[in-house]
Amino acid sequence: MDLQILLLLGQDGLTNGAIYALLALALVLVFTVTRVIFIPQGEFVTYGALTLAAIQAGKTPATIWLAIALGVVVFLVDAIIALRARAYRRLPRLAALTLGVPLAVAGLLHGLDVATLSLPLQILLTLAVVAPLGPLLYRLAFQPLASAPVLVLLIVSVAIHMALMGLGLVFFGAEGFRTPAFSEGSMDVGPATLQYQSLWIVGVSLVLIVALYQFFDRTLTGKALRATAMNRTGARLMGISTTLAGKLSFLVAALMGAFSGVLVSPVTTLYYDSGFLIGLKGFVGAIIGGLVSYPVAALGAILVGLLESFSSFYASSYKEVIVFTLIIPVLLWRSLTTRHVEEEE
Repeated sequence: MDLQILLLLGQDGLTNGAIYALLALALVLVFTVTRVIFIPQGEFVTYGALTLAAIQAGKTPATIWLAIALGVVVFLVDAIIALRARAYRRLPRLAALTLGVPLAVAGLLHGLDVATLSLPLQILLTLAVVAPLGPLLYRLAFQPLASAPVLVLLIVSVAIHMALMGLGLVFFGAEGFRTPAFSEGSMDVGPATLQYQSLWIVGVSLVLIVALYQFFDRTLTGKALRATAMNRTGARLMGISTTLAGKLSFLVAALMGAFSGVLVSPVTTLYYDSGFLIGLKGFVGAIIGGLVSYPVAALGAILVGLLESFSSFYASSYKEVIVFTLIIPVLLWRSLTTRHVEEEE
């Protein structure tokens, strides 16, 4: 291996690792706030990439119909609860949040010639379509089971993953899609040739990670999420709504997943089921961080990206095996060094 190949593999590893880091952070956030091991995180990557591809082709992405359908069901469930409690004033707000947003986005998709919009507007539309799926899924699938054991939540998570992957096949078909790069071409820095799209991925990922840190450290909502992650009972006693915290964590996770799909779609062809493997690699990073540490999870995800890149050079047939084998010594080390703690609820 010469220096040029080493730099090329390092660039690929950092690019993939940046995407895995975003997913690992989202998984840690969801788990710490809700105790859900969110297996369908990779589906948001796929939905984000394929929704953008559909918008760029001038089509109405089928994911918007899923958002509307989920919004209708959530509205009916919450409306029945509000009517039984005679809380009639909640109905307009419920309708605006669960039905208004997806219908407004659907109106924009039908009213605009989306294929001719600029790339930033197409990305914003994509995020507006996919991001509401997170809190809607939480309301329907996980909120009623908020006090259930982690194993039950994991089983539900797997079921949602299978459902979303099947819907992905219905929505987008078996054909793969790739979107145009944000910036075509490359630049030479010494002996290294850096692709502009790789720079976009790493740069935007860093910006998102810094923004996430600022959100948790500087905003009241972020501090409420941190408090919920540390102690849900204590957070409730302080007046923090754990239900709202759960919805917010799923919203952030869906946003990060969809944006990861938007970033990665120009460098690889994505299929309806591609999100599973991508999400699992982010999960390996989250496991390295013990599902509690954001910095270690991000560094673990970068390690996964580098290991995958160099494995594809030396033993491409076994690269997935090598990457996922990394989880075994980590789990052994954590099982030997971590003190067992009973579940809070």
